[in-house]
Amino acid sequence: MKTSQSFRVHFTIRADKAKEGKAPIYASVTVNKQRCHIALKQVIDVKNWDTGKGVAKGNREEVKAVNNYLTQVRTALGNCYQQLQLKGKLLSAEAIKDAFLGTGEEVYTLKKLIDYHNETAKSSLKWSTLKHYYVTQRYLEKFIQQKFKASDLYLHELNYKFIHDFEIFLRNHKPKDHQKPLNNNGIMKHLIRLKKMVHLAVRLEWITKDPFINYQLKILKVTREHLSPKELAAMESKEFTIERIDMVRDLFVFCCYTGLAYVDVIQLTPHNIVEAADGEFWVRTFRQKTETPVNTPLLPKAVDIIKKYKGNIRAEVSNTIFPIISNQKVNSYLKEIADLCGIKKNITFHLARHTFATTVTLSNGVPIETVSRMLGHTKIATTQIYAKVLEKKISEDMAALRKKLA
Repeated sequence: MKTSQSFRVHFTIRADKAKEGKAPIYASVTVNKQRCHIALKQVIDVKNWDTGKGVAKGNREEVKAVNNYLTQVRTALGNCYQQLQLKGKLLSAEAIKDAFLGTGEEVYTLKKLIDYHNETAKSSLKWSTLKHYYVTQRYLEKFIQQKFKASDLYLHELNYKFIHDFEIFLRNHKPKDHQKPLNNNGIMKHLIRLKKMVHLAVRLEWITKDPFINYQLKILKVTREHLSPKELAAMESKEFTIERIDMVRDLFVFCCYTGLAYVDVIQLTPHNIVEAADGEFWVRTFRQKTETPVNTPLLPKAVDIIKKYKGNIRAEVSNTIFPIISNQKVNSYLKEIADLCGIKKNITFHLARHTFATTVTLSNGVPIETVSRMLGHTKIATTQIYAKVLEKKISEDMAALRKKLA
């Protein structure tokens, strides 16, 4: 909540609504430069109104009665302001208006919106997705505290400047722990999540204006890193004496030949490996992220890895194909594996999925529509991101052609 508030009441008339020379009187309530008007159901002769002072002028009894009424209204509005302040309520011109008129309509805040979104989204979003909203919430709390010296803001205080300033805050934010500063697309993801929640507020009619209406997200196109055939072969052929390293390498290579994400491969059970009508073994499962079906024929190297872990005690305990290991540990071990294999790229587990899309399938002539289905993409445009990486292969193929034609 804000530590200091500015509160002002001024009375005005609407001359454009005057009838027979008499205009309606309005109370103009201003809190922190935000204003609202309250129709007082009182009228005054236009010529008897002092616009500068906001009072009726003259000594007639009718004029005195109007001014006495305005004094009472001013006192009542002041009391409403004090009561809201004492109750620890968020103060706004609209809140004071509601208290004065007795409507008692709830004043919605950003924190209330985020809490409502996160609570209602539990049934539709996976925890792996929902947890990112909590991270966005923490950034918003830090920003509001730093920028406004407040713990919360009204939804109607959100505007283009708020969004722009939040973006600048994220760009300049330097984490105190060991995290890396946010890159452009990481910043945009936080803004996308804020935008989704704000749009929810619009649909709920908690706010009437969308502050994102003129804001453009600036997503930068990035090249999806993947292992080259040489790098993949080096990882496959490398012998490891440490069991945990060997297992993580196998898990990673398996996904290079199936396109599965970490969360999907770690949950694979023997029931997900089926013999299809063509006599070959397939992986049949659902992507946890999108719940879309995944049906992928197993290549020989993937089959060999499954056979290697058949009868593994740790896997049998969890009734999974592979022993259970956290994504954090997998990514940590992959960095060791990359060093041991002489691979200079920053390898994370998701790079296996990229390798399947590029090195294993698209580079070997598998149609993009087929690759899209095996990856479980809901849009082929998502798969086309990987296809753009193949310009290097086109260059290599044309160089070989030039030599033949020379």
